[in-house]
Amino acid sequence: MQHQEQENEIKKVSLPVWGRLFKIILKDKRSFIIMISIGVFVALLDALTVVIQQYALDTFIEKGDYTFFTQYTILNILVALGFGLGIWGFIYQSGKIEANVNYLLRKEAFRTLQRLPFSYYDKTPQGWIMARMTSDSKRLANIISWGIVDVIWSLLLMIFTLTILYFYFWKLAIIVTLAIPMMFLVTLLFRKRVLKRHRQARHYNSEITAKYSESFHGAKTSKSLVIESENLNEFKQTTNKMYKASVKAQSLSAMYSAVLLLACYIFVAIVMYTGSSFTIEGAITIGVVYLFIRSTVSFFDPIINLSNFISQLQQAQASAERILELIMTESQIKDSDEVVSKYGDWFHKKKENWEPLNGDIEFKDVTFSYNENEIILDNFNINIKAGMSVALVGHTGSGKTTIVNLISRFYEPTQGQILLDGVDYKDRSISWLHEKLGYVLQSPHLFSTTILENIRYGRLDATDEEVIEASKAIGLHPFVEKLENGYQTHVGEGGGLLSMGQKQLISFARAILAEPSILILDEATSSIDSEAESLIQDATKKLLKGRTSLIVAHRLSTIVDSDLIVMLDQGKITEQGTHHELLLKRGAYYDLYRNQFLEEKSKVYEAEMNKL
Repeated sequence: MQHQEQENEIKKVSLPVWGRLFKIILKDKRSFIIMISIGVFVALLDALTVVIQQYALDTFIEKGDYTFFTQYTILNILVALGFGLGIWGFIYQSGKIEANVNYLLRKEAFRTLQRLPFSYYDKTPQGWIMARMTSDSKRLANIISWGIVDVIWSLLLMIFTLTILYFYFWKLAIIVTLAIPMMFLVTLLFRKRVLKRHRQARHYNSEITAKYSESFHGAKTSKSLVIESENLNEFKQTTNKMYKASVKAQSLSAMYSAVLLLACYIFVAIVMYTGSSFTIEGAITIGVVYLFIRSTVSFFDPIINLSNFISQLQQAQASAERILELIMTESQIKDSDEVVSKYGDWFHKKKENWEPLNGDIEFKDVTFSYNENEIILDNFNINIKAGMSVALVGHTGSGKTTIVNLISRFYEPTQGQILLDGVDYKDRSISWLHEKLGYVLQSPHLFSTTILENIRYGRLDATDEEVIEASKAIGLHPFVEKLENGYQTHVGEGGGLLSMGQKQLISFARAILAEPSILILDEATSSIDSEAESLIQDATKKLLKGRTSLIVAHRLSTIVDSDLIVMLDQGKITEQGTHHELLLKRGAYYDLYRNQFLEEKSKVYEAEMNKL
């Protein structure tokens, strides 16, 4: 609930925040200038319409002079056409600005997300990021485009109207001027209370949504515990609170409109009474009195629009701060200026300066912690020669994944150095390193496209033939051939139409296609059946020769052929050697391997017994 309260938070409008936001979205100044120009045009027409009507009353009705009636009719037609053109321009430019603001905010946010390290995604909830990219950007785009339309029209109409009123009769114009702050006062008194009630309603709506979700996901538990009636009573109480808050909000909104309209017409009555006195004295005509009455009434809509805009700004302040927080987020892991100058950045790579990578890896007195209270690696040292196959083994929390995350520069050492080919990897660009790495995760992610394109993500300039060759090398090709659409088969969202083993084979083919200097398998075979695992093992023997490979292994049977097995415990190396050497030592690795071997044999025996 705390998160929901923050999402619905109403803050004071901070001009510096909006100023920084406008620096991002004002790249297309032309559209804003055109919209303001149209606003001036429409507001001027709106103000002059009353003047034209005043002229008609004084000339055609009071004097009975129809000399310029034809010109008057043509002028009204031109005004109507001008209104039509102006309103079309307003809507077109506002829609264009809304789309452009949405585009710019999302583009800048997405650009930031592309350069942020893995550590950011590790700590930031996905829902928070999605909300910034969708609802927050949409809300701001709507306010900046359509809200500004209302503000421009409202302010200019009031300025032009007051100018005309003072031009005609300043004594009566003073009375109309006094009406504006009074109506604003009424607005401020009600708006704060209306906003409070609407916020309460949104809060209860969030609770209802949460209860819906909890009810669906916890249906089995509710049934087993027989708590359906309790769930219903809780739901009734929450919906009843939302109902009462919503009714109060609507009641206050209705009262606000009624009181504002009453205040408006009180001033209309004052203008009528005072204007009549001046008319009797011969100071002004009936048409001028009508002009003042109409002008006083015309302030009603602009004041409501301005009030609504201020309310929208208050409600959108939190959105503005959150999306700026995302856009302005600085990466904790980034290249130095010298490295960027030589190697380029994420979006402007200078590949002509990129050196080849042989694959030597050295951890030199590396200390690392995700937070200050828990050290994962402490003065860790290891030297891996190019072309070696190294397996990292240990219980959960021993530091296996941390080591490969550090090698991949998803995180950086708190102290110490990581050397690649004898050079501190901070002296080369992150994009250079990532292009030299092949990384296969335990739970692979596939993009919502074809099998062919998913493999091609390993190397975007690869030909179809090269993609198929990678598929054949990994043993994926026979499976793909059986599919109706072959390599053009869509895998579904996140690869949902394929099994875990099939997804893993595709991700492995993708890594092989990239021709990496260093290949990392992070428990990549833990979700694969024995047949698929056999295919991958056969492929690695042929294709990983000459490449440095690091394998984070759960199944010890997959690493028996590794050049080096490193046994870890709480970030320290307890044993290292080949599979045969470690078995002869009869230490921690021997115990782990024996227990796993017996467990697998037990499962096989149980399966055989079940068949009988």
